[in-house]
Amino acid sequence: MQNSTQWTVVVNDEEQYSVWPADRDVPEGWRAVGVTGPKERCLDHIEEVWVDMRPLSLRRAVEADGALSA
Repeated sequence: MQNSTQWTVVVNDEEQYSVWPADRDVPEGWRAVGVTGPKERCLDHIEEVWVDMRPLSLRRAVEADGALSA
């Protein structure tokens, strides 16, 4: 039996991605990115776009530290 659950890709303010059941409200602090479908499709999208898994705040801190060191 094939699973017919539809999922949606969500992202938070730290640019961390996840999948969420498409028939449920997106949790507070997350927003849908517009990709919905079978779980594998959503996970493939995340793998393609989430190339730096560090939270946004950490990436910014590292960049700022690098700019201060230069």
